[in-house]
Amino acid sequence: MQQARYSPVARALHWLIAILVIVNWRIVEATEGLPRAERIEIMGKHMALGIVILVLVLLRLGWRLAHKPPELSAALKPWERVLAKTVHAIFYVLLIGMPLAGWLASSFIGRGVDIFGLFTLPALPVAANPDIGKEIFEIHGTFGTILLILIAVHVLGSLKHTFIDKDGNLFRMLPWGTPKA
Repeated sequence: MQQARYSPVARALHWLIAILVIVNWRIVEATEGLPRAERIEIMGKHMALGIVILVLVLLRLGWRLAHKPPELSAALKPWERVLAKTVHAIFYVLLIGMPLAGWLASSFIGRGVDIFGLFTLPALPVAANPDIGKEIFEIHGTFGTILLILIAVHVLGSLKHTFIDKDGNLFRMLPWGTPKA
């Protein structure tokens, strides 16, 4: 029988990535209205954390490919299965694509990404073009808004399953409670 709960590694990566995504969103929000120099300094932390998130998401994806996740509950309606799989796929696309887009945009502006003073990812080998860099940053921001909407859908789905369906679905990603297959 397939396990009903995600592995401890998958759960740890899920929650760590979730927390870091929220922190990174709050970092961006904190820069609103700041002078340019302060904003650039704080956004450097946002970009470094984005690269950390990228690495963690790649680890999570690798783990998922090597360790089969639990099957979706048999009680799910077909539309719930499609929605769950679609949201998770889009999460991976955004959580990989957004940091890469940020790095690419910085590269067009002529900057690498400083990783908390430990090392710097060099600018990607693209010709300097601040206009393209700015456009990519705008797309990156739009994808951030889409990511926040998907997070809300994900959380609302978890709450629906916990409090309305009472199917134990949330406990698949927690170390306590009773998940149901």
